[in-house]
Amino acid sequence: MVTNDDQERNEGMEPGDEAEPGTPGTGEDICRACNGTGQLEGKECPDCGGSGYVIRGIGGA
Repeated sequence: MVTNDDQERNEGMEPGDEAEPGTPGTGEDICRACNGTGQLEGKECPDCGGSGYVIRGIGGA
């Protein structure tokens, strides 16, 4: 069950993100679902929200 607290905590995140933007040890990466185009089958990519990038852990994070 998703609570209101969970929704507030995840605000600003897309389904493909591993962490919130600005989290130490993370960085932007090209979305693997749409290859950075922001579009999938003519629609906004659901993984990146149409931005073409997602937040991923880097450097063993």
